[in-house]
Amino acid sequence: MNEPRDITRTRAAYDAVAVSYEQLLRGLMAEKPYDRGVLSIFAERVRGTGNLTVLDAGCGPGRVAGYLDSCGVSVRGIDLSPGMVEVARRSYPSINFAVGTVEALDAAPGELGGILAWYSLIHTPPQRRRDVFDGFARALIPGGFLLLAFQVGDTQRHIEHAYGHAINLDAFLMDPQRIEILLESAGFAIEARLVREADKDEHTPQAYLIARARN
Repeated sequence: MNEPRDITRTRAAYDAVAVSYEQLLRGLMAEKPYDRGVLSIFAERVRGTGNLTVLDAGCGPGRVAGYLDSCGVSVRGIDLSPGMVEVARRSYPSINFAVGTVEALDAAPGELGGILAWYSLIHTPPQRRRDVFDGFARALIPGGFLLLAFQVGDTQRHIEHAYGHAINLDAFLMDPQRIEILLESAGFAIEARLVREADKDEHTPQAYLIARARN
């Protein structure tokens, strides 16, 4: 079965920028107090479930998985881009990284205490988001936690140049209220929401949602 064209384009784009992306974002976590705070809260909530296994779904070069690993959970990462996975493995050799997609998680039903999707759904077309959330719900234990981070908006952007490379990529800004509705319909209860204004290196407000799997 042929994969959707947008997935093929996204993989190619992130393969092209993987090394430059990691170099540019290296050390960025130290400049992002809200990121660190939300990730620390998420890790604490996961630890409270008794299942410390967290999947970083769309891990990129592994920097967020690396931070979570320092927060006392057992994290592994998947990414669509083999180039990103290679960079992540080199940067964080103690963490298990593999090629995989948010739309077909390599996780058994009820296996995970937490799932992180840190800006990894921004390339998923709106009509496929509900299926992604259904898959997240299946992979989590009852009471497990999901953390989403994304840019706030309601538009689609086409990106032709990034991180010093020519690419062909679509990205979607997302409305937090609409995402909450989708999560609730997939069996999640929203536990926390935060929208902050853009930092100096950003163009839009940023949203964080923490949700708990009901069943």
